[in-house]
Amino acid sequence: MSENNESGNNGENGQLPSTHVAGDRQQAMMAARQQALSLDVRSNESSDSDEIDLLAYWRVLVKRRWTVLGAAGIVLAVALVGTLLMTPIYRATTSLQIDRDTIKVVDVEGISPVEGAADKDFYQTQYELLQSRALAERVASQLGLAEGEALDRLSPPSPWQALGNLFRSGDEDEALTDDEANQRAAAAARFIMNGLTVEPVRNSRLVRVHFDSPDPDFSERASNAIAEAFIASNLERRFDSSSYAKTYLEDRLEELKLKLEDSERQLVEFAQQEQIVSSGEGSANLSEQNLGSLNSALAEVSRDRIRAESRWRQAQASKGTVLLGEIGENSIIKSLQERLATLQAEYQDKLRLYKPGYPLMVQLKGHIEEVERQIAAEVANIKSAIQAEYLAAQEQERLLSEQMTGLKTEVLDLQSRSIQYNIFKREVDTNRELYDGLLQRYKEIGVAGGVSSNNIAVVDRAQRGYKFKPKLVLNLAIGLLLGLILGVVLAVLFEFLDDTLKSPEDVEKELRMSVLGVIPLLKAPLTPAKALDDPRSAFAEAYRSVRTALQFSTDTGVPRCLLVTSSTPAEGKSTTALTLAKNFAQLGKRVLIIDGDLRNPSLHRVLGKPNEIGLSNYLAGASKATEVIQATDTPGLMYMPTGPLPPNPAELLMGPKMVSLVSIASEKFDQVIIDGPPVMGLADAPILANLAHGTLLVVEAGETRIGVARNALKRLYSARAHVIGALLTKFSAKHAGGAYGYGAYNYYSYGAQADTKKLAHRR
Repeated sequence: MSENNESGNNGENGQLPSTHVAGDRQQAMMAARQQALSLDVRSNESSDSDEIDLLAYWRVLVKRRWTVLGAAGIVLAVALVGTLLMTPIYRATTSLQIDRDTIKVVDVEGISPVEGAADKDFYQTQYELLQSRALAERVASQLGLAEGEALDRLSPPSPWQALGNLFRSGDEDEALTDDEANQRAAAAARFIMNGLTVEPVRNSRLVRVHFDSPDPDFSERASNAIAEAFIASNLERRFDSSSYAKTYLEDRLEELKLKLEDSERQLVEFAQQEQIVSSGEGSANLSEQNLGSLNSALAEVSRDRIRAESRWRQAQASKGTVLLGEIGENSIIKSLQERLATLQAEYQDKLRLYKPGYPLMVQLKGHIEEVERQIAAEVANIKSAIQAEYLAAQEQERLLSEQMTGLKTEVLDLQSRSIQYNIFKREVDTNRELYDGLLQRYKEIGVAGGVSSNNIAVVDRAQRGYKFKPKLVLNLAIGLLLGLILGVVLAVLFEFLDDTLKSPEDVEKELRMSVLGVIPLLKAPLTPAKALDDPRSAFAEAYRSVRTALQFSTDTGVPRCLLVTSSTPAEGKSTTALTLAKNFAQLGKRVLIIDGDLRNPSLHRVLGKPNEIGLSNYLAGASKATEVIQATDTPGLMYMPTGPLPPNPAELLMGPKMVSLVSIASEKFDQVIIDGPPVMGLADAPILANLAHGTLLVVEAGETRIGVARNALKRLYSARAHVIGALLTKFSAKHAGGAYGYGAYNYYSYGAQADTKKLAHRR
C-alpha cells in the first residue's frame, strides 16, 4: 500500500513538475531575451544625479584612510627634513615716510616732478623705484658687495660654478677681467634685488623696507643702506630736474627774445610804411578813436533834435496856448496869468452890482483884454524859441552826419590797410607774453632750486636682523595641509580607478540586478565550515536570509533547478551552493546538489566524499543516475560528485543526458542545486544556465571587476539563462568605507557575537 502511494505520489509529482518545468523554462527564455537586449543599453545609462554626495566622499576617505594618512605623513616628513636643511634667513627692517609733496618754502606751480599726479600712481612709482636695478647697483657699490668674498659668503655659487672655480689658475684668482667684474657687479645687484622686500603700511604714508640674507649684520647694513641711497637718489633727481629746467629755460628765453625783437621791428616798419598811428592803448588807431567819439556826439545831437522836434510839434498842436511845462518855466506868463485870474474874479464879483455897460465894469473889461493880449504875445515868443531850437538841432545833426560819413570812409580804408599790421601786432603780443612767462618761471626756479627739501624721511632705522625663515611650525602646518590634500586626491583617484563591485548598491547600479543577499567576510582563522557550525552566527544567518530571498525571487518560488555560478574562480560559489543546499534540506525538502564543475571540482573535499564515480560517468553512459548519487551527513541532502575529469566537459554537458538528468532530478527532488564552473573563459556555465530554471550569480565584494561581471551576464543572457539575482560574498564594511554598520548589512550578527566568540574559543 505504501509503495502504491509512493508510486502515485511520484507519478503525480512527475506530471506537475514537468508542467512547472515547462512554464519556468518559457518564462526564463522570455526574461533572458529581454535582459540580453537591454543589458548593453542599460550599462551605458547613468543613474547619478548632478548633486554632490558628500556622504559618498566621506565613505571613500574612511575606506582609504591609510592612503590619506600615508600621503600626509610623507609630505610632513619631507617638510620637516627640508626645513631643517634650509639655510636660516635673517630679516632687518627700515621704516620710511614718503610724502607726496615737499615743504612749500616757495610755492612754485609745476616745479615738483610729482605735482598733479594721483596718489596711487605716485606711491606705486616710489615702490618701483625702491626695487629698481639702479638703486640696487648703487647699494651694492656702497657696501662693496662685488669686492672680496662677501658675495660668495652670502650667496654660495651653484655646483657648476664651484666646479669651474676649481680649474681656474692662481693668476686668474688674483686679477679679475672686466667681464668677470661686470658679472660680479650684476650678481651683487641681483642679490640686493632678491633680498629686498617693500611693504607699504595700509592707510598711511609709511613704507617698511625689509632685507633678507643669511647674515643678520649684513641685513641690518643693507636695509639702512637702501633707505639712505633712496633718499640720496631722490634728492639728486630733484636737483637734476631743477638744473635741467633752468638750462632749458635759458635757451628758450634767448630764442624768444630774438623772436620778439624781430616781430617788433617788422611791426614798426609796416606802420611807418602805411602811415598807421596807434594811440598805444588797446589795438584801436586815431581814426577809429575819432569815429567812436563822433558817433557818440551824433547820438547825443540826435537825441536833442528828437526832443526839440517833439516840443515843436506839441507847441503847434496847442493852437494859441502852450504846455503847462513851458508856462511853469516862464515867470512872465505865470504872473500875467495870475493877474488875469484876479481881474476876472473882480469882474465877476462886481457884475452882481453893476451892469456890463457901467464905466467901472468897462474899465475892468479893458484891463482883462490887455492882460490876455500880453499873455498871447508871450506864448508866441515861446513858440518861436522852440522852433528856433528845433531848427538848430536839426542843422547840427545834419553836419555831424556828413562828418560821420567821411570819417567812416577813412576808417574803412585804414582797416583794409591794417590787416597785415594786426597780424604783426598779434605776433608781437604773443611773443611778449611767452617771454614774460618764461622769465618769471626762470626766476622762480632759480629761487626754489636752492631751498627745496626732501619728501622722504627715515622713521626707524634697521637693527640687527632677526630670524625670518624657515618657520618650522608654519612649514609643518603647510606640509600637513598639502599632505592631506594630496592624500584626499589620491584616495579619490584610487577609488575611481577601482572598478570593482564593492557594495550591494554597486551591484544594483552597474549590473541592474537585485541583490538577494550579502555574505560577510570571515576573519582568519575562521573557516566557512566552522562559521556554519554556529547557527546563530552572522555567516549562517546571512545564508538563511538568502534562502528566504530565493523563495520570493520568482512568481513560483525557488526555481526547481538552481545554478550557482560566478564570473571568475574563488568567489564563493561552491560554498554558496553547498550552504543553500543544506539550508533547504533543513526545511525538510529533498535536495540534490550536483557538482557541475567538471574542470576544478571542490565539493567532494568539503563533504569528505569519494570522487571516483559521478556526473561524468553518467553523462558518458557508463553509470546510472542512482549509482552516482551519494548520501550526506545532512538529512534530506543528496550529492552527485563530478567523477573523473573528462577531456571534453562542454560536449558532455550539451548532450541529452544532462537535459534528462535535470528533468528527472527536478521530478524526483524538491530542489536541485548545481555548483557550476565560472562563466568567463569557459562554455560550461552558459550551457548549464540554459538547462537550469534559474541562475544565481555570485559576486565577490572588492574583487569582481565591473567589466568582467557585465561580460559574464552577457554570456548568460546570450544562452537564454534566467538570472534571478546576485549574491555579494566576502563583504566587509571597509569595502564601502565603513558605511554599512548595525543598521545595514551587519544585522545578521545581532545576538550572536558572544556565542560565536565562545564557539571559536572552544574549537
